[in-house]
Amino acid sequence: MSGADDGYLLDNQQSEAGRRFAALAELFDPSTFRHLDALGTGPGWRIWEVGAGGPSVPDRLAEQVAPDGEVLATDLDTTWLEPAARPGLRVLRHDVGTDPPPDGPFDLVHARLVLVHVPQRDSALAALVSVLRPGGWLVVEEADPALQPLACLDESGPAQRLANRLKVGFRELMADRGVDLAYGRTLPRRLREAGLTEVGADAWFPITAPACLELERATVEQIRDLLLAAGLATAEEIEQHLANLSAGLLDVATSPMITAWGRRPS
Repeated sequence: MSGADDGYLLDNQQSEAGRRFAALAELFDPSTFRHLDALGTGPGWRIWEVGAGGPSVPDRLAEQVAPDGEVLATDLDTTWLEPAARPGLRVLRHDVGTDPPPDGPFDLVHARLVLVHVPQRDSALAALVSVLRPGGWLVVEEADPALQPLACLDESGPAQRLANRLKVGFRELMADRGVDLAYGRTLPRRLREAGLTEVGADAWFPITAPACLELERATVEQIRDLLLAAGLATAEEIEQHLANLSAGLLDVATSPMITAWGRRPS
């Protein structure tokens, strides 16, 4: 993913990034691997993990494809990937929006929470498809904040209303940076239009969990200055929201994570 100065809201180099990656892994890795395991990922596979961010997905995939397979984990910023390098896992700095795709073919290409942040997302998706081997699978996972825009589904009091108002500000910041807040729901159509077959999709939607709270806390702390600069929240409101999270007053939901998959014809 690109840095905040390049338009990406959640910079990998900020101190909160590691906490966000850990929370995302706890919330979404079970769903991700439910899908990838169903495709039969195993020894000998060659996999491109796109915009990997943190180590949890590429590290487990490297275990699955050992001893003869390889996982190529790419990101514009590999800060959180390089310490996790292991046999069968190769890390490469790469901008999926502008750089040519790595040499294929791949049995599996997987991207989670990547394409919505890439201005050239149409050409990036075409690049992912282009390096699939015949019969290879593409799995793309994107949150859809427009499908479920609330932080607190049960808006029962002032703490919940504040959380939801800050979530509106977060969405405004994302939209200002070119994020397509409704991209997730379009994935099945886009995979079919790219020529893939056996296309399917579903959604995973955590409503409340400790990791939801930690993800919300780390995200708000990471974008605090941007919310203030844009006049979307006051310092007092942000501190109150963080205090509400720490006090356990909120059931915080995530946006639905839509997973879509398709296969390159043999």
